[in-house]
Amino acid sequence: MGGAASQLPKEMVSEYQELTFLTKQEILLAHKRFSELQDRDSLSSRVPMEKILTMPELKSNPFRRRICHVFSTSEPNDGSLTFEDFLDLLSAFSDSATLEIKSHYAFRIFDFDDDGTLDAGDLEKLVNCLTGDTDETRLNPEEMRQLIKNILEESDIDKDGTVNLSEFQHVISRSPDFVSSFKIVL
Repeated sequence: MGGAASQLPKEMVSEYQELTFLTKQEILLAHKRFSELQDRDSLSSRVPMEKILTMPELKSNPFRRRICHVFSTSEPNDGSLTFEDFLDLLSAFSDSATLEIKSHYAFRIFDFDDDGTLDAGDLEKLVNCLTGDTDETRLNPEEMRQLIKNILEESDIDKDGTVNLSEFQHVISRSPDFVSSFKIVL
């Protein structure tokens, strides 16, 4: 662990502590893990999404590609992450992150078309991610239509046919298990 501490200046660790929900130990561990993912032959400070997806914490998450997309600051967005992107991801998924932060990022992850609302298309992709998008697990069209209708009836307060962030946060606030299930632990 001493190697990771020597590579990350103390003032940077302090700054990262102020800007995230992570402890000093978590930041140092994150730096070590990020450094292990970096391509030694590359001068890039970004880790490609495909390498991030090899992490055991993300490997089996059905939203792993969306998670990388949401936290990536690359242009065009290829899902690659800088160390700061990686810290933002870990911070949002940490036990210390607030319900507001967790629900904000969950909403962005579930907003597959990045238009600021969850519409029927986003909800269908969300359900398919959760159930598995195979012939054996996929809902038939009628079941999917009924489920989306039920979700919108429960969540779409302004009845515009979509769920916006505040409506999503309202639903999440009534779900006590959400915070404990929305985490990644290194």
